[in-house]
Amino acid sequence: MPLLESTYKPAFYLKNGFLSTVYSGLIRRVALKQTRERLSLSDGDFLDLDWSYSEEKSNTLIILLHGLEGNGQRPYMTGTARLFNKNHMDAVSVNFRGCSGEDNLKYSSYHSGATGDLEAVIEHVVSVRNYSEIYLKGISLGANIILKYLGERETVPKQVKAAIAVSVPCYLHGSSKALHTLKNKLFHDRFLKELVDRLKLKQKRFQEALSVEDLNSIKRLIDFDNVYTAKAHGFKDALDYYEQSSCLQFLPNITTPSLIINALNDSFLSSECYPIKAAKNNPNLYLEMPKYGGHSGFIEKKGVYYNERRALEFITDITSL
Repeated sequence: MPLLESTYKPAFYLKNGFLSTVYSGLIRRVALKQTRERLSLSDGDFLDLDWSYSEEKSNTLIILLHGLEGNGQRPYMTGTARLFNKNHMDAVSVNFRGCSGEDNLKYSSYHSGATGDLEAVIEHVVSVRNYSEIYLKGISLGANIILKYLGERETVPKQVKAAIAVSVPCYLHGSSKALHTLKNKLFHDRFLKELVDRLKLKQKRFQEALSVEDLNSIKRLIDFDNVYTAKAHGFKDALDYYEQSSCLQFLPNITTPSLIINALNDSFLSSECYPIKAAKNNPNLYLEMPKYGGHSGFIEKKGVYYNERRALEFITDITSL
């Protein structure tokens, strides 16, 4: 599919990727009424799902997946949900395991390649909630999960019509290297603190799996992935986790119409995270690379972000074909 030319043109003071990323992640606020549902999983764990609804009864749903250490209340989740609710679609914001304000039951939790929980959510909304038309949208880590899910399996439920992936770290090793650079130190340290704080809670419950010494050895994000993510989820080490979980290798197999929006000034992304070749060779893959936007910082006027508006436009275009 030919590359899409972006029309995103922020105000001059929002062209700085760092500022747009920080504002969108720490300052933006979105008011939205949500109702929580707890979904029991086959392995004995649970997911908390935060629902918001169209004023009119709808058989159309958008499933939203957050980024690293996010949750269903992050503005990039509630902003999209609010826009879709206003356009006659229901929305469900998925809180990954351990991200809903309560630690999950297992030692394992979530990671960039864990597509099984998305599969469980889709099965639930089809079989129990009876939605006949489903769209997927993910930010960052959640976007990688969606694209991997769509590309790694031979068949996708017929109810899943399209997907939007924003600020996608398509090549996890490259994004890991980027996050460890000096320019991203603020973000690196914030992520690390949140991850380690949650892991401290797990260590008290699973002392046989993780020692205090192991916990104290975590100084960088890659250490966290070596000490916890890889071992808890069946990978050899962090690099093996990055290799197996990156969606980049699965993009050629995607048959569901999917839009990727990755800003060129996103400091979290390496050059491999702009899959131009895959988009050109796959008629179902659409790639848009705005010059600005930072990491999920596509700020526009009137409280609706560019990536949210584009998600709605993309879905509208796909359904009209």
